[in-house]
Amino acid sequence: MADYLVIVESPAKAKTIERYLGKKYKVKASIGHVRDLPRSQTGIDTENNYQPKYITIRGKGPVLQELKSAAKKAKKIYLASDPDREGEAIAWHLATALNIDINSDCRVVFNEITKDAILESFKHPRPIDMDLVDAQQARRILDRLVGYNISPILWKKVKKGLSAGRVQSVALRLIIDRENEIKSFVPEEYWSIEGLFEKGKKQFDSLFYGTGGEKVKLTNEAEVKAVLSKLKGDTFEVTNVVKKERKRNAAPAFTTSSLQQEAARKLNFRAKKTMMLAQQLYEGIDIGKKEGTVGLITYMRTDSTRISDTAKAEAVSYIEGKYGKDYVAGEAKQVKKQANAQDAHEAIRPTSVMRSPEELKAVLSRDQLRLYRLIWDRFVASQMSPAVLDTVTVDLKNNDVQFRANGSQVKFPGFMKLYIEGTDDQTEEATKLLPEMEIGDQVKTVNIEPKQHFTQPPPRYSEARLVKTLEELGIGRPSTYAPTLDTIQKRGYVQLDAKRFVPTELGEIVHQAMLEFFPEIINIEFTAQMEQDLDGVEEGITKWVEVIDAFYKDFEPHLRHAEEEMEKIEIKDEPAGEDCENCGSPMVFKLGRYGKFMACSNFPDCRNTKAIVKPIGVKCPSCKEGEIVERKSKTKRVFYGCDRYPDCEFVSWDKPISRPCPKCSALLVEKKLKKGVQIQCTNSDCDYEETPSE
Repeated sequence: MADYLVIVESPAKAKTIERYLGKKYKVKASIGHVRDLPRSQTGIDTENNYQPKYITIRGKGPVLQELKSAAKKAKKIYLASDPDREGEAIAWHLATALNIDINSDCRVVFNEITKDAILESFKHPRPIDMDLVDAQQARRILDRLVGYNISPILWKKVKKGLSAGRVQSVALRLIIDRENEIKSFVPEEYWSIEGLFEKGKKQFDSLFYGTGGEKVKLTNEAEVKAVLSKLKGDTFEVTNVVKKERKRNAAPAFTTSSLQQEAARKLNFRAKKTMMLAQQLYEGIDIGKKEGTVGLITYMRTDSTRISDTAKAEAVSYIEGKYGKDYVAGEAKQVKKQANAQDAHEAIRPTSVMRSPEELKAVLSRDQLRLYRLIWDRFVASQMSPAVLDTVTVDLKNNDVQFRANGSQVKFPGFMKLYIEGTDDQTEEATKLLPEMEIGDQVKTVNIEPKQHFTQPPPRYSEARLVKTLEELGIGRPSTYAPTLDTIQKRGYVQLDAKRFVPTELGEIVHQAMLEFFPEIINIEFTAQMEQDLDGVEEGITKWVEVIDAFYKDFEPHLRHAEEEMEKIEIKDEPAGEDCENCGSPMVFKLGRYGKFMACSNFPDCRNTKAIVKPIGVKCPSCKEGEIVERKSKTKRVFYGCDRYPDCEFVSWDKPISRPCPKCSALLVEKKLKKGVQIQCTNSDCDYEETPSE
């Protein structure tokens, strides 16, 4: 029998680590937690210092028995669960179940599953960190007190299957507040004047800036006409040329939050999928006979952008060999640490830069490879030199009317040769060259076109934008974002429309109930302060019982008040105004997990249901009789079709608009692009299109 027993969380990790450690070690997996609070009751003794009641998780009995049997035969036991609060708590639960002294050197942590990292970590075992354990316990107990006390009230007063939680309730509030902003938004008219000019044989764009040397905002057509009336002839004079050199620094290596955001922007991955793939890359992939199974990235739950000296040196060596010394970053720019960042481990990076994405194509799935490439590119770029951009601003003047042209070009690409960080609005910096101009030069007008615009409401939250906002507000922690976004969708509080969160009627009802009876739970400042208090437990500044007690003393009266005063909210079925085609009974609107749908009022004798279709005010271009309606596919993707289906089979993924193409009279549709919405003609022989609107 092996001398040493090592317990990890995942069977995938166990196999890899055992191979690294050798024959004296036996590595087994606990498969996550072995003990937890009971599912059937709150499990917190509020009369006895909030002591938790832990039980063996259902189905984990055989696993625990196997670990106990192996522990009896081992000279020493090492607990090597993940290097975070959750992992520390798992180690503590295992130590309690296996009678291991928590003050002994039984705990081993590593940030990456590579041979060197594993062997080095076993040279430095330590006792279990009870501050980390207490921080995890405090969060678990707090979430249990909130969820298991509010949820039954919502079940009784609103609808079965509902839930409330610290982070999910604030996330829902942000989505609903944004929706209310959009509904109350009043568009304001504004105008621009776009000019196309020519210098020599080169044409370039320019925008109206102002008059008399002052910037002027155009708010209506009369002001535009007044400006245009001042122009004399088609010649403008160059009155000012400003050239500047600007440096652009690379983004730091990924944290959990920034990885989720960038994977959403660039790969269209949901947060849950990103974390699942990252877990696979961290735990290990079999990359062939030479190395076998090896972890390809460092631990993926982190809020730090810190990089080890070894990893930096390897990256520098790679960059010099691939791109040359000029592309190596100089003195590293200090990234400002966020106030709530724990900085417990490194940023997310490849365990070896020398394992390039190209070399791993044969062993990774398509999505694993895409995420690995994103992590690899971002890390290598973070160690590369800044990009150098030459920017030019040129002022043009005609009879006191001033236009301004801006141009830029990359003088030295630096990190941009490999990677450019995405943005929520997908507006990456484009290179726009201007012809050489000097003060006093004359340029010719090719075209001057006024354009009417209207201000737009703030955009709905995408997953990336919501994660970023939660992080900036100090709500939740990196490991909570993916499950939080998943929960509010599973509960039917929100749904995704064009990859943006829209609150459902059910979400609005639950939020209103929370706002009235539990305002502190959805209060952003209160929740952020609670996170700081919980971090204080981890740092050994505060006792977890004190944090829970301070919360519960204020929370408990709200519970009693809600039990007594919250009125039952009856979600009535509304008449749909049509009869069931199967039995003739009236159809009604019902509220389900994913919003409203139509169902027969004769349920359960008749189970006919129909999706609600929304007319968009456009006649069907195919049959000329039906109306185009908005529908949803089985995967919840919006499409447009004729309401006479199946007699008419017209469908379109792009939204048709009511006016015909001015060139050929065919159907025009709104095409969603990265830079906005563009109107295009559906006739393949016609090239008509309109400039995208933001």
